Amino acid sequence: MATLGQLIAGIAHEINTPLGAIRSSVENIAQFLDDSLEQLPLFFQSLSEERQQDFFNLLRNATQQMLSSKEKRQIRRTLTRQLAEHDLDDTIADTLVEIGIYKDAEIFLPLLKDPNSQTILDMAYQLISLQKSTKTINMASNRAAKIVFALKSFARYDQTGKKISADIVEGIETVLTLYHNQIKHGVQLVKNYANKLPLILCYPDELNQVWTNLVHNALQAMDNKGTLQIDVTIQDEKISIAVTDSGTGISEELQSKIFEPFFTTKSAGEGSGLGLDIVKKIIDKHDGTITVESVVGKTTFTVSIPVFDINDGN
Repeated sequence: MATLGQLIAGIAHEINTPLGAIRSSVENIAQFLDDSLEQLPLFFQSLSEERQQDFFNLLRNATQQMLSSKEKRQIRRTLTRQLAEHDLDDTIADTLVEIGIYKDAEIFLPLLKDPNSQTILDMAYQLISLQKSTKTINMASNRAAKIVFALKSFARYDQTGKKISADIVEGIETVLTLYHNQIKHGVQLVKNYANKLPLILCYPDELNQVWTNLVHNALQAMDNKGTLQIDVTIQDEKISIAVTDSGTGISEELQSKIFEPFFTTKSAGEGSGLGLDIVKKIIDKHDGTITVESVVGKTTFTVSIPVFDINDGN
């Protein structure tokens, strides 16, 4: 329950992030429509044919590339030097960087030397901001939809009690999506998935509990800072899933006890000691195995599951 509570808290934060981006972008679009929409016809009428071509060329050349503050400062200095050679104010460099013009500013010199250049640049900035807002809404809504889909897949429970064909990687990716908030702030995620993995007969909802527990334990062992590596391979008609973290490790004398009921290495109140016991029972139910290898800085839990259903004689 503690694991589930932490997972839900992370999901709530993860959904709020794209929703916040969508809300902010909608406000930007609404403000543009209120303040500038009526000005557009007059703006274009005021431009000569040459300036109109320059204006649209400016929009086409504006990049949506994300840069760090340091990179922007470097580009701003370069543009400032280039513009100074033509007696242009260095504030224009700031505007160009905000628009997304990071190089080849010389091609816009006729526009930049126009007496109405600031008005033209301001309108370009507003239109490009509008374009960025629509892209942000698209990305954020896709992100929210992905989280909701993962949550629905995670919460789905098969009441038939029968094994079904499922994609192991799809289940792992569902869990990683739900843990994205915990992972993105300090964990390097490394994924090595073999190509053309077969579907296996399994209880996918129960296997999701396995991946949830192993990922959760790995993140806790690293205090959410380090490297989480997941390897999925196939050998001898078995799929192997290895979850490796760069955390504190598990001492050799404790490794033989961690799958016992109620045994836990966590502080009081942080774990019931039932997580890995449940994991082992689920893997046993799939005629598989789970092992652990651990040293300081590297702990690997390896789950091995037969590709074919042994009980069906396939």
